[in-house]
Amino acid sequence: MIKFTKEEEKFLKSLEEARLATSHENIPHVKPVSYIFYSDSILIATDYDTRTWRNLKVNPNVAVVIDIYKSGGHKAVCIQGTSEIIERGDEFKRIFKMFHKKFAWVRSEPWKENEAPFLKIKAKTKVSWGLK
Repeated sequence: MIKFTKEEEKFLKSLEEARLATSHENIPHVKPVSYIFYSDSILIATDYDTRTWRNLKVNPNVAVVIDIYKSGGHKAVCIQGTSEIIERGDEFKRIFKMFHKKFAWVRSEPWKENEAPFLKIKAKTKVSWGLK
């Protein structure tokens, strides 16, 4: 398992938007997502019947980029790994509580188990820059 440095952890916990890349038939698909960094994993909410969902059902490999672009001071963490789909159970409930606490959009339109899944991204590789 990939471990993140203290600088990477601090950076990942300070933001809430990332770009998630999946693929279908060797065609990349990238979209902005809200995320939570927790226990060396990136947690993402998604919906059923989306391109991301369909891609991950066939191919669990993903890439995630979390960055702040500033000319001459770009900061980023880039992760490649695999996605686990969490649809129900105790882990779903724990993740939902974290999202409910962090995001107003979750509080305004909450969902239950099997209504929308979470993705748990585990890093296989990572690279970061500009964090010191």
